Amino acid sequence: MHKADGRVVSNFIIQALANDPITLYGDGNQTRSFCYVDDLVDGLVRLMESASSVTGPINLGNPAEFTMRELANLVLAEVGASSPISLQPLPQDDPKQRQPNIALARDLLGWEPKVALSDGLKPTIAYFREILRLNS
Repeated sequence: MHKADGRVVSNFIIQALANDPITLYGDGNQTRSFCYVDDLVDGLVRLMESASSVTGPINLGNPAEFTMRELANLVLAEVGASSPISLQPLPQDDPKQRQPNIALARDLLGWEPKVALSDGLKPTIAYFREILRLNS
């Protein structure tokens, strides 16, 4: 994962590691769901190995929702940073909620995510610590 990929998890981690302000859009109460890559790969493998009668679309993701503010606070706690939170205007097209319905993945693939957000953040933060150390 590139440190400047523009995704919220990497953005928050990079900002926290630099002790820069964490950028939240709107009031930070919009929700997102985060799926750790190992879980996603497991779901994709199960889909590829499923019977030919199993056709898509089948949502793979983690239905556990977190507000952007909760994510920011979790990243700050995991990093051990005291970065302030900077509220910015919410883009017009920013959805208020994102949560996958994984009922078909459970039923047809026997799949559901196993890695909790806080558990997935630990190796992700370690990865970015190393990337930043190598680039400094």
